[in-house]
Amino acid sequence: MLRLWPPGHTPPAPLTDDELAEAYAYPPADPDDPGRPWVRVNFVASADGAASAAGLSEGLGSAADRRVFGLLRALAEVIVVGAGTARAENYRGARRSSRVTGCPPPIAVVTATGELNTDAPLFTDTAVPPLVITGRTCPAGTRDRLRAAGADLAVLDTDRVTPAGLLSVLAGRGLRRVLCEGGPRLFGDLIAEDAVDELCLTVSPVLAGGDAGRIAGGEAGRELRGMRLVAALTEADALLLRYLRDRRAAP
Repeated sequence: MLRLWPPGHTPPAPLTDDELAEAYAYPPADPDDPGRPWVRVNFVASADGAASAAGLSEGLGSAADRRVFGLLRALAEVIVVGAGTARAENYRGARRSSRVTGCPPPIAVVTATGELNTDAPLFTDTAVPPLVITGRTCPAGTRDRLRAAGADLAVLDTDRVTPAGLLSVLAGRGLRRVLCEGGPRLFGDLIAEDAVDELCLTVSPVLAGGDAGRIAGGEAGRELRGMRLVAALTEADALLLRYLRDRRAAP
C-alpha cells in the first residue's frame, strides 16, 4: 500500500503496519469535551458510486480494503451498525482486540423495533455482548428476549434512535472512538445532524452498474457538509481516502 497524500515519500514507499495505523489514528480527545464521541464512518464503493455488489458491500472489497477494515476495527472502542446491515451482512462479533481496550470492541446495533435474530452470529459468535440501542416502541417481550440472549440493551425515550440519542448512549458507556459501518440510512441520519467527524472511503476499481444504492441515504435537499482530505492511499488500483469534517469552512 502506497501513500499518495499528504506528500513526503519520493518515490512513495509501501506503508508498514505501524505507518498505516498512524495514518488512521484517532485525534486526541477534545479538552473542552473529553467524553464526546468521535464518529468515524467507513464505506466501500465502486468507481461508479455503487455501495454494494449483488446486494452486499463485501462484493466490492479487496485485500487493501480488508486490511484497512481490520485496522479501523482495532483502533475503535465500539463498532456501530444499523439493524438492516447487520442482518444483510450476517454480522458477528469483532474478533481482533481493540488497541485501546485490549478486548474486541462491541458491535452496537441501532434498531427501532428490536427485531434481531438472537440465533445469529451477532449473539452466538462473539467475545463481548452486542450493544442493542432501540426506542420506546420496542415491545417489552422483545426487550426480554434480547436481554436473555446476552445483549446489553439501551432503550431511548424516543420512538426512533436519533444520532443524538445514539451518541449519548455511547458517551455514557465511555465509548468515544466510534466506528460506524453503515448502513446508508444510518449514515444519512448522522450526516443530517452533522454528527460525522470523519469518512474513510475505499473506491473499488470496478464498475457495478445496476440499481445499487449510494453509501448514504435519506431525504434529499440536505445542507452540504464540507470535508477535508487528509490521506489518500492506493494498492492494486483501489483508492483509500480519509476525510475529516472541516467545521471551519462553509459547506
